[in-house]
Amino acid sequence: MRAVDLIRKKRDAAELSREEIDFLIEGVTRGRIPDYQIAAWLMAVIWRGMSNAEVAALTEAMLLSGLVLAWPDLPAPKVDKHSTGGVGDKTSLVIAPVVAAAGLYVPMISGRGLGHTGGTLDKLESIPGFNVNLELADFRRVLEKCRCALIGQTPEIAPADKKLYALRDVTATVESPYLICASIMSKKMAEGIDALVLDVKTGHGAFMKNQSDAEYLAELMVETGTRMGTKIVALITDMEQPLGRKVGNALEVEECIEVLHGEGPADLRALCYELSAWMIFLGKRTGSVDEGRKLAAEMIASGRAHDTFREIIRLQGGDEGVVDDPSRLPHAKHTARIDAPRAGFVTAIRAEDVGVASMMLGGGREKKEDSVDPAVGVTLEKKIGDKVEAGENLCTVHYNLDSRLVRAVELLSQSFEIGEKPPPRSPLVRKIIGATETR
Repeated sequence: MRAVDLIRKKRDAAELSREEIDFLIEGVTRGRIPDYQIAAWLMAVIWRGMSNAEVAALTEAMLLSGLVLAWPDLPAPKVDKHSTGGVGDKTSLVIAPVVAAAGLYVPMISGRGLGHTGGTLDKLESIPGFNVNLELADFRRVLEKCRCALIGQTPEIAPADKKLYALRDVTATVESPYLICASIMSKKMAEGIDALVLDVKTGHGAFMKNQSDAEYLAELMVETGTRMGTKIVALITDMEQPLGRKVGNALEVEECIEVLHGEGPADLRALCYELSAWMIFLGKRTGSVDEGRKLAAEMIASGRAHDTFREIIRLQGGDEGVVDDPSRLPHAKHTARIDAPRAGFVTAIRAEDVGVASMMLGGGREKKEDSVDPAVGVTLEKKIGDKVEAGENLCTVHYNLDSRLVRAVELLSQSFEIGEKPPPRSPLVRKIIGATETR
């Protein structure tokens, strides 16, 4: 069996067998197949797609490329959440401590930024000293002590996915629903969880621009998770504009801390409550999703959620003082304004462009070897529906290098559309897939 033959087979729209997919994934894992051939195969998948049988085989092969964790001694269910990625999508840093404070275990294995979207690990690493690279024994220790740990993939967990993930980011092969499904589900199933909530983004700032594509991906993942014996639900959520007001790693951590203190933007708070409620419900902590929302709100109002976040940071080597004093987070040296060219109402914000602008400032990666500047990013001073006057600030740019500013400002200046009337409001949660239980 040769990789070039399998690349050609997929290029020509033929279905790969389980054995052929196993060969490719073993080659990725062991380094027997070079990056350029795997990149060619990924592009063939983008072009030709995959059958359900291929997706199942790919997911299982990636899952079994490493260890599958087990938690027989933990006294409560293990639950997790995964987002398909969006601009300003920072909910993991809120819901993980909320759900842990509510009495469930959250063994969260996350990823870095893909394309124009930020990654949970990059956000966490903007907290001084925070270690996302725990050994499995330390991962277990932190989880047992505070019910939650947030780490990146270790060499033992879905190593094939880790290699494919990095390649997809820099070869324009992120958007495939088949690759997204296999990546997410192999990594999440390796956590040994009992239930999973999926946040599938749709809109300008998401990888799935059309809701029908998002629904297809959600159904694919729900089917895969159900087949593997995990309780699973997918929420189709809006990404026509950035979530919250801050885009950029340290900025987003700061905004999450605001939410954990009962403040922060209304859309971010609402989505955090909704995702937390489903996790709490699927984890059998409450008898309905409504009760889950109330319990999530109680965890924030009582201070138990931010206390849990503080403990997570401390146990993972970070400066827990940021929870009470966000000024300890990295801050950019300079700021610039993007002003409204005329009066009216914000009718659209091209979310992907905002994400790309943040990446241009140094907040993301164009190549997998690139380092990330945790301090840079964008603060939206206006969102869709807001009234603006001519010359009023639409967004603030946080930057460190003048050389990176010009292109970012050009893009951001074109990202806001202003009209005479406010547009109709879009629902934050557009559809729920895979849930038959009481809501």
